[in-house]
Amino acid sequence: MTVVCMPGRSARAQWRREKEPSSHTLAGHKLDNMEYVVVLMVVGMSSLLYWNTLNADFAYDDSRAIKTNQDLLPTTPLSSLFRNDFWGTPLGHTGSHKSYRPLCVLSFRLNYWFGGLDPWGYHLVNVLLHATVSGVFTHLAAIVFLRHTLPTIVAGVLFAAHPIHTEAVAGVVGRADVGACLFFLLSLLFYMTYCKYRDKEPELYGWRWVYLYSALLWAACSMLAKEHAITVLAVCAVYDVLIHHKVSLRDLLGIPFEKRFQGLREGLLHLIGAVVMLVGFRLHLMGSKPPDFAPADNPAADNDSIVIRTLTFLYLPAFNFWLLLCPKWLSFDWSMEAIPVFTSPSDPRNVFTACFYGMVIYVLVYILRNLNRRARNESAFNNSPMCPCLGILQNHKLALANNCSNHNGKYSRKHPAHLLNNNYSQPTTYAPYANGHRITTSNGHCHPVTYNNGTTQSSSMCTSDSSDSSCGVSWTPFRSHLELVILSLALLVLPFIPATNLFFYVGFVVAERVLYVPSMGFCLLVALGADQIYKRQESGYKRKALIAVIIFMILVLSIRTVRRNYDWMSEENLYRSGIQINPPKAYGNLANILSAQGKKQEAEWAYKKALSYRSNMADVHYNLGILLQEMGRYEEALQSYKLAIQFRPRLAMAHLNLGLVLGILGRKEEAAEVYRHCAQLDSTGLKDPKTHESTKISALFNLGRLFADEGKYQDAIEVYQEAVQKMPDHYQPQSLYNMMGEAFFKLTQYVEAEFWYKEALRVKPDHIPAHLTYAKLLSKWVNMFNYALEAEQWFLRAKTLAPNDSSVYQHYGQFLSESDRHTEAAEIYVRAADLAPDEYEIIFNAANTLRQAGRNAEAEKYYHMAVKLRPNEVTSHMNLGAMLHVNGKLLEAESSYLEALRLKPDDPITQNNLQKLRNLLVQKGIRSSSNQKRR
Repeated sequence: MTVVCMPGRSARAQWRREKEPSSHTLAGHKLDNMEYVVVLMVVGMSSLLYWNTLNADFAYDDSRAIKTNQDLLPTTPLSSLFRNDFWGTPLGHTGSHKSYRPLCVLSFRLNYWFGGLDPWGYHLVNVLLHATVSGVFTHLAAIVFLRHTLPTIVAGVLFAAHPIHTEAVAGVVGRADVGACLFFLLSLLFYMTYCKYRDKEPELYGWRWVYLYSALLWAACSMLAKEHAITVLAVCAVYDVLIHHKVSLRDLLGIPFEKRFQGLREGLLHLIGAVVMLVGFRLHLMGSKPPDFAPADNPAADNDSIVIRTLTFLYLPAFNFWLLLCPKWLSFDWSMEAIPVFTSPSDPRNVFTACFYGMVIYVLVYILRNLNRRARNESAFNNSPMCPCLGILQNHKLALANNCSNHNGKYSRKHPAHLLNNNYSQPTTYAPYANGHRITTSNGHCHPVTYNNGTTQSSSMCTSDSSDSSCGVSWTPFRSHLELVILSLALLVLPFIPATNLFFYVGFVVAERVLYVPSMGFCLLVALGADQIYKRQESGYKRKALIAVIIFMILVLSIRTVRRNYDWMSEENLYRSGIQINPPKAYGNLANILSAQGKKQEAEWAYKKALSYRSNMADVHYNLGILLQEMGRYEEALQSYKLAIQFRPRLAMAHLNLGLVLGILGRKEEAAEVYRHCAQLDSTGLKDPKTHESTKISALFNLGRLFADEGKYQDAIEVYQEAVQKMPDHYQPQSLYNMMGEAFFKLTQYVEAEFWYKEALRVKPDHIPAHLTYAKLLSKWVNMFNYALEAEQWFLRAKTLAPNDSSVYQHYGQFLSESDRHTEAAEIYVRAADLAPDEYEIIFNAANTLRQAGRNAEAEKYYHMAVKLRPNEVTSHMNLGAMLHVNGKLLEAESSYLEALRLKPDDPITQNNLQKLRNLLVQKGIRSSSNQKRR
């Protein structure tokens, strides 16, 4: 390849028109057809690998971020997204997680607007985002590898298939990382284009502002998707200083003062200003206070020993890098003791830590050494007395092709032509590279030159009027491996720094989704290494073998990704997969799923298994208490709630359920005391203050119900009024208002009762209990104001709103029965019994109503059902006996009466009925009078 110094500017445009393939553009960078195919291949692969996650359910943190997050609801003001954290807690609250990601929450809200809580739409957006990020990252790889096929494909495919990304893509909350990565890449690409237009494209100099402020805007969006993505501004600074401007270490101090760094100063000042503004905005929102995490979230951070903290925190980056290298062990949660805290310097894991940082030091030394060498080569090149039309970067040394014009288009023997294109054997005519890197002039002239022997080689033509001291030769920013290594490390290290506990403690030990952005640097390093190994193999068989190894590696990673996707298909699969890594957390969460599935015995075993690993988990004790309460084991449930409160004294839900169980056991005074204590719990520093505050109001609500059940309606009203005064804005008050109306109703203060019933219907027009209680109120006013028709209309509205709610039919049937409409009441009660065949009161009332309607055979059937539901209920046996008596089944009736007397021997009604029955038996000759007397 020859470089000829000759005038001419129009050749540039002509050469591009005639010789370059058609192209597409992204952020100002050329995207030729081959690269377009590679990008599409990577996008398709990334979509295919995660396509099965579309059928996945919500998992782990998804419930809190989506299902219970009020910021997703259309009724919540849109401004709340920008005042609350990722989980819907106000940022200024002491219990806030301080994770400010409004753009991510906004995307969740759009998902909710289109499809409610159907997980399919949420997963679809995640998969499409990952495919987009993979495509944009492949484009970046094509730029830094100068559009060479092998390293570009390796980087793009490795990023698309790496299993470490599964949590970020398959877990819906991982959208914060995927979205932040997309904005991160756009910001970096736009800043690279800004640098190009600022320093290398004079005709487009004015456009630089568009790209600069676009880059800053994307950086802000990246931070608003997830906090750590603000580090893209640091990556841009590294690119501008060390890659684009190639500033040497000795010139760093001259950047603020020297004229030659004027353009660099422009970019850096904007980057610094953006950092100051964004970080200041972020600190202002969070109240300049760091979040408060539980010791179990990050055990080392809570340790008093600086040695233990230091050793553990030094080990964690090494462990994260190992997950990138070997993603065999993956877990939904690495907190607690998933990675044991270092106890002494003799811990064998310190050897791994030392090896890791030894490698880091080696790479840093390599970079520093080559930065100095690059500075010396630049100086030698610029000070050459000849016309240095071409610089050849070979083994990180710059060889000057001197006397280029004295050989009639040929190079001298000192610089043979094959040195100009070593490492890449390019048969094509139009691909001038030096050491694998394309060489251009400041004006971009690059033409083929025909040698005397007729062969055609690539050359670069420099304009004679170039003002550059080196005959107009300029270089692509990525002209050596040094620039590639610097960018790769910047992408790998800088976005990970916020997770290192270096500046502040974080609320996790390891979080796989945090590695989504840093993995870009890792993929570039692997691609660079594969490319270098490939170029050094002279044998075609060895190169094919290397390609086969790369394909095998990608295939293995793809299989691991698909297999890991199945773990994220359901919460049960996910928690079972984490048992090996974090058994207490995995067993505790698994037990919740099993309990929800009705597998009570298995759930109890899982709860106790979790507590065998870690006995101080208050949430597990609390959930075990709920399970035992549902199983009717109230004394054991009490003990579980008390242990939960012991390990977390401000766990309001445990107090609330403790009061409920005490009430069930008849310990009313203790229950009232627990409710009152729960209502006074402080919420400072709690992670979920909204739930805590709502639970405190629920405690007052249940305290009022306790008083109402005891007939203390005035006391109940006072407690309800206190709850109304203290309830937060997010509390749903319809049940509270309805119970307030019930209390006034019991005191026959019907006007006040009507007011609160209507308040309940105002805040929730489809609140069924309020429909029923208001209808009952109107039915009581029948004699005074004749509201029977209006009362029935409210019952019918309730039936329309809840056609499968047994309580609606029960109360409507009672209304009809009291109105002496027994035939209609019987039909309604039968419908209620069909909907709730296990509800004793509904079955018993259905039997009574059928008896009143004269449908005695059916009444007998339902009395039998009532007896089976409550075999120790005297009334059931007595009424069944009476029904059998009426139906002529005298001996069966006698058995029922006798069973009723066994349960309640002195009941006069049963005794009287039995006597009548036996007299009838004598009259019918079924039993003699002598036998009757003996009985």
